[in-house]
Amino acid sequence: MSAVEDLRKTIAALRAPGGCPWDQVQTHATLTRCLIDEASELLDTIDRLDMPHMREELGDVLMQVVFHAQLAEEAGHFDLEAVAAEANEKLVRRHPHVFGDGAKIGTADDVIVKWEQIKAQEKKNGPAQSGVFKDLPPRLPALMFAEAVWKQIEKKELPADGVVDTAQIKALGAQLDGAKLGKMLFELTAAARAKGLDPEGALRLHATQVMRDVEARLASTPA
Repeated sequence: MSAVEDLRKTIAALRAPGGCPWDQVQTHATLTRCLIDEASELLDTIDRLDMPHMREELGDVLMQVVFHAQLAEEAGHFDLEAVAAEANEKLVRRHPHVFGDGAKIGTADDVIVKWEQIKAQEKKNGPAQSGVFKDLPPRLPALMFAEAVWKQIEKKELPADGVVDTAQIKALGAQLDGAKLGKMLFELTAAARAKGLDPEGALRLHATQVMRDVEARLASTPA
């Protein structure tokens, strides 16, 4: 029996009658904070390249995946095997240069372009996309959310002048490296706390407003 199967059976036993009272009352919703916490702890080990600790934190994230799959299996939706099968099928489908026609792709950037082309042809699960911006996970951290919004503006060449100061963005970018960026973000975060402001919320609201303003500008532009 594989270690992954052992883990699945352990979680199933914790959920079963006579198992653990805490595990028995959990739902997909109650486990969301656990998933965020475990993913954050894993990211910390990656930043520090702490390999022994990374192994442990990868296990904690895997535990969350198996737990959610167990809940879904109990409800008759899907099981861990189906999760793994779908993930594997997606990887094979999106890498035709490895598993398909054998046509080679030169660079990592070329792979990303091909990946996005294949994604665009796939049937999309979940809510239908609305607006010009690519749908983004609603619980995405504010920095990643803002970065994704700007990526869409650049990629689709959306009319953002006047909504954001593109000249200032380019000027700032020319001066930055990783260390300077980290220092600036830390100082802004600290200043926000000193002022009693929520930097995460402020950035999320501003990035959302940028999306709305750009979409409103597009809607008002004659075809």
